[in-house]
Amino acid sequence: MSTLNQLTVAEAAAKLAKRECSSAELVAAVLASIEKHDKQVGAYLTVDAESALEQARAADAARSRGEHQPLLGVPVGVKDLLNVTGQPCTCGSKILKGYVAPYDATAVAKLRAAGAVILGRLNMDEFAMGGSTENSAYQPTRNPWDLSRVPGGSSGGSAAAVAADEALATLGSDTGGSIRQPAGFCGCVGLKPTYGRVSRYGLTAFASSLDQIGPLTKTVRDSALLLSAISGRDPHDSTSLDAPVPDYAAQLGGDLKGLRLGLPKEYFIDGLDAEVEQSVRAAVDQCRALGAEIVEISLPHSKYAVAVYYIIATAEASANLARFDGVRYGLRVDGEDPIDQYGKTRAAGFGQEVKRRIILGTYVLSSGYHDAYYLRAQKVRTLIRRDFETAFQKCDAILTPVAPTAAYKLGEQINDPLKMYLGDIFTIPVNLAGICGVSVPCGFTSEKLPVGLHIVGPALREDVILKVGHAYEQATPWHLRKPEISSQKAE
Repeated sequence: MSTLNQLTVAEAAAKLAKRECSSAELVAAVLASIEKHDKQVGAYLTVDAESALEQARAADAARSRGEHQPLLGVPVGVKDLLNVTGQPCTCGSKILKGYVAPYDATAVAKLRAAGAVILGRLNMDEFAMGGSTENSAYQPTRNPWDLSRVPGGSSGGSAAAVAADEALATLGSDTGGSIRQPAGFCGCVGLKPTYGRVSRYGLTAFASSLDQIGPLTKTVRDSALLLSAISGRDPHDSTSLDAPVPDYAAQLGGDLKGLRLGLPKEYFIDGLDAEVEQSVRAAVDQCRALGAEIVEISLPHSKYAVAVYYIIATAEASANLARFDGVRYGLRVDGEDPIDQYGKTRAAGFGQEVKRRIILGTYVLSSGYHDAYYLRAQKVRTLIRRDFETAFQKCDAILTPVAPTAAYKLGEQINDPLKMYLGDIFTIPVNLAGICGVSVPCGFTSEKLPVGLHIVGPALREDVILKVGHAYEQATPWHLRKPEISSQKAE
């Protein structure tokens, strides 16, 4: 029998609707789990327990008046780069210490409109720059399956909170794999929607042409429920798409008969861990058994994706992070004049990885290098997008690993940025192409670490990848396993 904090969103919504529990009881159970486990896991930067219980009581009152929002009374955590009225928004950085958000991001406002209870702020790599959540200025987050290992990043807090039952679901952001990779490492479901499907208003930008907000959940059905809640056109975000938002959860079910699933030959490469490959290939066989036709495809320009990404993303970061100057909000280190103040504030406020990317981005945009690097990278980005367009003429969705390895030890890659960058080799092309992808648990290594299956779909076809993910998930036991946090000691 699941305790309340172990429920999925769908299970909790059903229990709440039948009055089998109250939202106040549900939120109290999640807060108790945070109190019990988060000293070891470190998923949260701040928890506003008083506000969460107040929201829960308001949800219970609304239900007693006959209101029936889809997420009414369900507790959700939020990555610390999405603005939530009255809560800190540090982006995991010292430079925003003391900043309190005066407004809700659109995705947060939509969650509230659907009835969700906002729990608090989830840890992340500083300004979403990193793949391990070790680049947070405040604390590392640990993987609930093995507290000596990373949870992935940059949405490591969001994934760890779901895996540890410290939230029923969370919001993260994905610029190059920052939802899907931690979901893979932590054994939960992580969905990166199509670029523009979810408004970016109120998201602190890292790379504006790549960033996308999405859910991390315990099941595919829960991801479908949250995606329906947060999607849609937003007049505050000119890049948000004016496209109908389906009831994704209602479309789940059935087998995979009639679907063609592509296997890119370039993705099963040297450097792919043998146990990860074994789990992913077993998942492909399971999809075949569910009726899907498996076809080989080619994505020939994927080999350039990491290089292209670290030119475009850093260039955009260089421009976006220029606003953090110590004048209007956050940290201020006084200097002799404004230029001196800017320099001292940024030197003290930004961490090593953020500085590295700002320097790289400024370099590729500088006079004499713009055409050689940035312009050329944009041209290759177009080729990567066309590769996917060609592939989707042969298949309905694509199956790949999420990452080349399972979760690695804390400290193992922090001083080798290139190795960490290469960890996103399978997820980055999806962001460059602006399409959608979901990570679904597909097995465990011999060290009992989760492995993720990456399902990629065409633009605005989240319904397809969710259908594939749900059919696979329901045919396998991986999503039902829980980490044993209490029996571990953090190193």
